[in-house]
Amino acid sequence: MCYRFKFQFLILINYYYEALIIYSTIVTSIFFSSCSNYLDIVPENDIETIETIFEKREQAELWLKSCYVLMTDPVSSVIVNPAFTGTDEVVAGEYTRQLLTTQHRWQWYGLFIGDGLQMVQEPYANIWKKDLFYAAIRYCNIFFEKIGGVYNMPDNEKALWVAELKALKAQLYFELMRRYGPIILVPENIEVNSDIEIMQQPRSPIDTCVNTIVRLLDEAMKVLPPFMQKDQSRWTYHSLESAATLKAQVLLYAASPLFNGNPAYTNFKNKKGEQLFNTTYDHEKWKRAAEATDEAIQLCLDGGRQLVTGNMSKSTELLNTMMDIENSVVAPGYANNEAIYMIRPQGQSLHFWYSWTLPYFKSTDYANYNASMKGCISPSIKMVEMYYTEHGLPIDADKEWDYSSRYQMGKESSPLYRDVIPLNSDVLGLHLRREPRFYASIAADRCYWQRGKDAAQNLIVKAYRGEQFGTHTPIINNSYPQNLSGYWLKKGSYSNVSTRDYSSAIDNREEGAIIFRLAELYLMKAEAWNEYLETPDAEHVYNPLNAVRERAGIPDVESAWTNYSKTPDKVKTKTGMREIIRQEWNIEFAFEGRRFWNLRRWLTAADELNTDLYGWNILGETAHQFYNNFDGPIVVWSKREFVAPRDYLFPIRSEEVMVAGCVQNPGW
Repeated sequence: MCYRFKFQFLILINYYYEALIIYSTIVTSIFFSSCSNYLDIVPENDIETIETIFEKREQAELWLKSCYVLMTDPVSSVIVNPAFTGTDEVVAGEYTRQLLTTQHRWQWYGLFIGDGLQMVQEPYANIWKKDLFYAAIRYCNIFFEKIGGVYNMPDNEKALWVAELKALKAQLYFELMRRYGPIILVPENIEVNSDIEIMQQPRSPIDTCVNTIVRLLDEAMKVLPPFMQKDQSRWTYHSLESAATLKAQVLLYAASPLFNGNPAYTNFKNKKGEQLFNTTYDHEKWKRAAEATDEAIQLCLDGGRQLVTGNMSKSTELLNTMMDIENSVVAPGYANNEAIYMIRPQGQSLHFWYSWTLPYFKSTDYANYNASMKGCISPSIKMVEMYYTEHGLPIDADKEWDYSSRYQMGKESSPLYRDVIPLNSDVLGLHLRREPRFYASIAADRCYWQRGKDAAQNLIVKAYRGEQFGTHTPIINNSYPQNLSGYWLKKGSYSNVSTRDYSSAIDNREEGAIIFRLAELYLMKAEAWNEYLETPDAEHVYNPLNAVRERAGIPDVESAWTNYSKTPDKVKTKTGMREIIRQEWNIEFAFEGRRFWNLRRWLTAADELNTDLYGWNILGETAHQFYNNFDGPIVVWSKREFVAPRDYLFPIRSEEVMVAGCVQNPGW
């Protein structure tokens, strides 16, 4: 088999950048800087065979790195991954969509998926194609077959690289599975000679897909070292902890309602006539997921992973907790003790996000103005109201929180909230006495937002029209960037970097894209054991949930519901804890791309994603006008659609279905 090696790598990124990029650019910008001299070893006739590529360690390592290229943007990018913008977490208007369809056609697929515009002709966020994820899988297989022929590297290093790629192959399979359900499996010894023939293979039943992914991870875990024992140059490759976490996540999906006994897939068969789903519910799948999660947590704790906590640099307990929460989701220089798995983001995937979420200040506001900021992707009211009260309860469940007056103005006098809420000033009731994650993640009107290192940069968010944060025009203008909800997103940005200097400070910073963090495992454990056990208990359900809540600065779940809730018995039942755990998921991982997938695996997306998105009247110049006469939020985006059961799985491109004879997903 013979390949033009330069052309191989052009194929790898062609899908996202829609242009041929010369090989030297790929080597320097997509691969690691140490690989920039590969052109020097290409023969004069510009031809490399698979056999000659796998003669030397240096060339084999280039091949290994190429396997990661195709995964990075679809998984880590807030721009390309639809999970970040495809639910009801954020609001973006016509300006954003029109700009993206003309200037950034390959970005923000989630907005269009959330609007119900997914299609079979050219599916948004399409990774089911021979030159994307399946190309990476094929590259992994070739690596497995040929790595033994490399003469200048020891066997233990070969085994490590194979284990890293087995975990990567499992991750590629999983990303395909959670989008499409049953997928085409490509074992190492497949007897086909082209990508077209691979795509013509039948889809495998979902249980076979799950077991294959788990087997790959089990094999990898026998060799992979713990994260802290890996050389720093390999931090963005899989470790023992990350493989165990992925295994637990795969089994959690397999146990969840979407894939476990779903009657919507009763007649879903592949082209061989095999049933692709077992529509009989299997309760034991929850136990398998729970035990895998227990194992992953223990490996993480043994390996030094811990929740980010203990900041002491701020003047109040609340501010310190908010800083812990901020630091839990960022990894400057790949430093984050909570992160289980990070990858090196490509292009503008991480840093480009801030230019759409940070505020659009007037050019006359010299201390804060940054021309690249648009501030036109903002949190929805649903997410604002989803965060807990200070007692760690939903706002409608806390008997001491004034739910009926949440849309009226109030005041805060407690010094506990100093520098978070202006004391003894008019603030909307909805913004008072909320949990630390709310204040760490959401910038709300008349609350403080630290926008730099200095005390003078702790700005009060003034969101009325004509104010510092408010819109600058008297109408909703589709040709102008506007924040439509009246809230700004803090999460994922740095409070100690000013808006004016943000681009210069952040753009060239090495930063890992966090794929898994320890808090996720705790919530997975609580969910899986709660579903398996008849009644929740402390060891399996309450304790892991409380680990997350403790870092969040709220009471443990039993105390919160027993002492402050209107329904104290809710915490004692499986059904009650299911709702509690799901809301904890939604809060802890808000704006991190989890809700998109969780609503699907829980089979609740049809209930959640067919409702309008709400905000405030951003054209209002007074509190009375801005807050809609204090009568409650207004609709700011209504083009929402989720069709069940069709939209629970992505469509396979119609041309792919015709050419490969592949069975399309139900409803498409």
